Amino acid sequence: MSQPTNPAESVTPRPNPNEKLVKVFDSEVESEAMIVKGLLESAGIDSDLTAAAMIQDMFPGLGGMIILVREQDAETARRLIEEYRQSNPPTDDDETAEIDVIEEPPK
Repeated sequence: MSQPTNPAESVTPRPNPNEKLVKVFDSEVESEAMIVKGLLESAGIDSDLTAAAMIQDMFPGLGGMIILVREQDAETARRLIEEYRQSNPPTDDDETAEIDVIEEPPK
């Protein structure tokens, strides 16, 4: 069981910030953005997940998470995201438990 000799080899590659990066996804929900990032990584597309709060100076009022990819990967990334959305439509179910309230006090 050999360990990588260079710790940088075990780090997930990110796009070079000097390359032209394109926004392909944004969400108010961090977990949704993490799922999409994983989807892109599994397809071999390097991406950068960034908190939109980091760019508040440019886009005031914007919150949540954004995913950036290399310009040459943008079309493929958008297609994968759209396919994912079509195969996993949002549900109207909220995750709150419903509890029956008893109006009569116990005797």
